[in-house]
Amino acid sequence: MLFTARIRGVLVFVCEVDGGKRRISLPQSWTDRGPEVLPERFAVDGLTAARKLVDALACRLRDDSGDEE
Repeated sequence: MLFTARIRGVLVFVCEVDGGKRRISLPQSWTDRGPEVLPERFAVDGLTAARKLVDALACRLRDDSGDEE
């Protein structure tokens, strides 16, 4: 996590991905970092699994479009 910010009154965590090439913002309500922990919120394991999914989808999209990076 790089920093937190408020967007439209909602606290978000801004994280760096892809070796610093991209950033993603996660609302606090999507995480286990808040006043009340709910079972459907992402914890470290869930964020790691989500990252793997995003990486796999991004790779698939690059392969389908023929883009070379």
